[in-house]
Amino acid sequence: MTAVKQDYELLIFDWDGTVMDSVARIVSCLHRAAVDAGGNVPPREALRDVIGLGLREAILALFPAADEAFIERYSAAYRDYFLGGDDTPSPLYAGARETLTGLRQQGYYLAVATGKSRRGLDRVLEETGLGDLFAVTRCADETFSKPHPQMLHEILTDLDTQPGAALMIGDSEYDVLMGQNAGVDALAVSYGVHSLERLQAHRTVGYIEAITELPAWLDQRLPEAAGA
Repeated sequence: MTAVKQDYELLIFDWDGTVMDSVARIVSCLHRAAVDAGGNVPPREALRDVIGLGLREAILALFPAADEAFIERYSAAYRDYFLGGDDTPSPLYAGARETLTGLRQQGYYLAVATGKSRRGLDRVLEETGLGDLFAVTRCADETFSKPHPQMLHEILTDLDTQPGAALMIGDSEYDVLMGQNAGVDALAVSYGVHSLERLQAHRTVGYIEAITELPAWLDQRLPEAAGA
């Protein structure tokens, strides 16, 4: 691996809506789970809006008065659909595999901070064959959900990295706010769940319109590019 002189050492990716085009599948599973759980089915835009949160937090955002029995019914139905009961396609975004592989080869450390469950993330990492690229991964069911900063704190601790040397890359305001809460720069992506306008209402260091634009964006921040 060839090391490069770089502004950031660690790149932390959200998964759904950032690396994988899974938004439609998640919305479908949330919709079907609501039907099975016996709740009033929220509009699809509302279902889309909670992507990025942990499942429990998403359910409570959609159904604020939900009791534990409803949360459990909904969670079980959602997991059944997402782990095999729904066939809505969820491919990697075009160029994601090549981009991530290239960044790792350049010397960046890569990590994942996601609202997915550990079981769900491990499954997609195995299916895509991308697991070996990531030094650390954190999921919402093993720590606090976004926008709480704990996921990022744990990743930074595991990799002995300072917040200023890390970049959070994500498509939702939950990603941006998590970065802000952890003192980590956040780069917005405009092609996922939340609109660019919504993302830029919070503090970001910029945005990209495709994951394939990330290497060029990073190159522009290299000390050499700044005349250092």
